[in-house]
Amino acid sequence: QVQLVESGGGLVQAGGSLSLSCAASGRTFGGYTMGWFRQAPGEEREFVASISWSDGITYVADSVKGRFTISRDNAKNTMYLQMNSLKAEDAAVYYCTAGRTSPHGMGTGRPVGYGMDYWGKGTLVTVSS
Repeated sequence: QVQLVESGGGLVQAGGSLSLSCAASGRTFGGYTMGWFRQAPGEEREFVASISWSDGITYVADSVKGRFTISRDNAKNTMYLQMNSLKAEDAAVYYCTAGRTSPHGMGTGRPVGYGMDYWGKGTLVTVSS
Protein backbone atom coordinates (compact mmCIF):
# COMPACT_ATOMS: atom_id res chain seq x y z
CA GLN A 1 0.00 0.00 0.00
CA VAL A 2 1.44 3.34 -1.06
CA GLN A 3 1.60 5.97 1.63
CA LEU A 4 2.71 9.57 1.64
CA VAL A 5 3.03 11.00 5.12
CA GLU A 6 3.69 14.69 5.67
CA SER A 7 5.28 16.12 8.79
CA GLY A 8 6.86 19.33 10.00
CA GLY A 9 3.91 21.66 9.98
CA GLY A 10 3.26 24.02 12.86
CA LEU A 11 3.03 27.60 14.00
CA VAL A 12 5.68 30.06 12.92
CA GLN A 13 6.01 33.82 12.99
CA ALA A 14 6.00 35.78 9.78
CA GLY A 15 9.52 35.96 8.45
CA GLY A 16 10.41 32.65 10.02
CA SER A 17 11.25 29.27 8.54
CA LEU A 18 9.76 25.81 8.55
CA SER A 19 10.78 22.55 6.95
CA LEU A 20 8.23 20.01 5.77
CA SER A 21 8.92 16.36 5.02
CA CYS A 22 7.02 13.79 3.01
CA ALA A 23 7.92 10.18 3.71
CA ALA A 24 6.94 7.84 0.89
CA SER A 25 6.50 4.11 1.14
CA GLY A 26 4.91 1.19 -0.64
CA ARG A 27 6.58 1.45 -4.04
CA THR A 28 9.50 2.86 -5.89
CA PHE A 29 8.99 6.27 -7.43
CA GLY A 30 11.34 6.18 -10.38
CA GLY A 31 9.60 7.95 -13.24
CA TYR A 32 7.37 9.85 -10.88
CA THR A 33 7.27 13.50 -9.99
CA MET A 34 6.57 14.40 -6.41
CA GLY A 35 5.34 17.73 -5.24
CA TRP A 36 3.61 19.98 -2.77
CA PHE A 37 0.25 21.64 -3.03
CA ARG A 38 -1.45 23.79 -0.44
CA GLN A 39 -4.95 24.86 0.38
CA ALA A 40 -6.04 27.60 2.73
CA PRO A 41 -9.56 27.72 4.22
CA GLY A 42 -12.02 28.97 1.64
CA GLU A 43 -9.39 29.00 -1.06
CA GLU A 44 -8.68 26.78 -4.03
CA ARG A 45 -5.86 24.28 -4.01
CA GLU A 46 -2.60 25.84 -5.15
CA PHE A 47 0.54 24.30 -6.57
CA VAL A 48 3.73 25.03 -4.62
CA ALA A 49 6.66 23.04 -5.96
CA SER A 50 7.56 19.77 -7.66
CA ILE A 51 10.61 17.59 -8.22
CA SER A 52 11.43 14.70 -10.48
CA TRP A 53 12.23 11.68 -8.36
CA SER A 54 14.77 10.37 -10.86
CA ASP A 55 16.85 13.40 -11.84
CA GLY A 56 15.91 16.08 -9.34
CA ILE A 57 14.59 18.62 -11.84
CA THR A 58 12.37 21.09 -10.01
CA TYR A 59 9.59 23.51 -10.76
CA VAL A 60 8.51 26.15 -8.27
CA ALA A 61 5.48 28.42 -8.20
CA ASP A 62 6.20 32.11 -8.68
CA SER A 63 4.47 32.89 -5.40
CA VAL A 64 7.16 31.05 -3.43
CA LYS A 65 10.16 31.26 -5.73
CA GLY A 66 13.26 32.44 -3.91
CA ARG A 67 11.74 31.56 -0.53
CA PHE A 68 10.88 27.86 -0.78
CA THR A 69 13.21 25.05 -1.82
CA ILE A 70 12.13 21.54 -2.73
CA SER A 71 14.48 18.59 -2.49
CA ARG A 72 14.44 14.84 -2.11
CA ASP A 73 16.54 12.09 -0.58
CA ASN A 74 16.09 8.97 -2.67
CA ALA A 75 17.84 6.77 -0.13
CA LYS A 76 15.35 7.83 2.54
CA ASN A 77 12.39 7.93 0.15
CA THR A 78 11.64 11.37 1.50
CA MET A 79 10.87 14.72 -0.06
CA TYR A 80 11.37 18.05 1.65
CA LEU A 81 10.12 21.59 1.42
CA GLN A 82 12.26 24.23 3.09
CA MET A 83 10.19 27.34 3.61
CA ASN A 84 11.92 30.61 4.47
CA SER A 85 10.68 34.17 4.88
CA LEU A 86 7.19 32.90 5.55
CA LYS A 87 4.27 35.24 5.01
CA ALA A 88 0.73 35.21 6.34
CA GLU A 89 -0.50 34.14 2.91
CA ASP A 90 1.61 30.97 3.11
CA ALA A 91 -0.64 29.63 5.85
CA ALA A 92 -2.45 26.54 4.60
CA VAL A 93 -2.63 22.78 4.75
CA TYR A 94 0.29 21.46 2.72
CA TYR A 95 -0.20 18.23 0.82
CA CYS A 96 2.38 15.89 -0.62
CA THR A 97 1.57 14.22 -3.90
CA ALA A 98 3.09 11.94 -6.52
CA GLY A 99 2.16 11.57 -10.15
CA ARG A 100 3.41 10.24 -13.47
CA THR A 101 4.07 13.61 -14.98
CA SER A 102 6.89 16.13 -15.25
CA PRO A 103 7.62 18.78 -12.65
CA HIS A 104 6.35 21.43 -15.06
CA GLY A 105 3.31 19.31 -15.83
CA MET A 106 2.46 18.98 -12.17
CA GLY A 107 2.76 22.72 -11.77
CA THR A 108 0.77 23.80 -14.78
CA GLY A 109 -1.83 21.06 -15.17
CA ARG A 110 -5.49 22.02 -14.89
CA PRO A 111 -7.58 21.46 -12.89
CA VAL A 112 -4.90 22.08 -10.28
CA GLY A 113 -3.60 18.78 -8.95
CA TYR A 114 -5.75 16.73 -11.28
CA GLY A 115 -4.55 13.24 -12.15
CA MET A 116 -2.02 12.72 -9.38
CA ASP A 117 -1.76 9.12 -8.29
CA TYR A 118 -1.12 9.53 -4.58
CA TRP A 119 -1.82 12.13 -1.92
CA GLY A 120 -0.88 12.54 1.69
CA LYS A 121 -3.32 13.72 4.33
CA GLY A 122 -1.65 17.07 4.76
CA THR A 123 0.15 19.05 7.41
CA LEU A 124 -1.01 22.42 8.72
CA VAL A 125 1.20 25.49 8.50
CA THR A 126 0.09 28.51 10.48
CA VAL A 127 1.85 31.85 10.13
CA SER A 128 1.33 34.51 12.77
CA SER A 129 1.85 38.16 11.90
